[in-house]
Amino acid sequence: MTRDQQRLEQFLNSLEGEVVSIIPNVTPMPATYVDFLLIVEKLELQ
Repeated sequence: MTRDQQRLEQFLNSLEGEVVSIIPNVTPMPATYVDFLLIVEKLELQ
């Protein structure tokens, strides 16, 4: 888990825009876990 946290932090810090939302997809029982994240980023158009 620590490795994944570090990779996520590095990814988020590398984004150019503003992070609006991070939505985890949580699987149902019996083994509850997050299988992916939806990350919404706001970009400024030029």
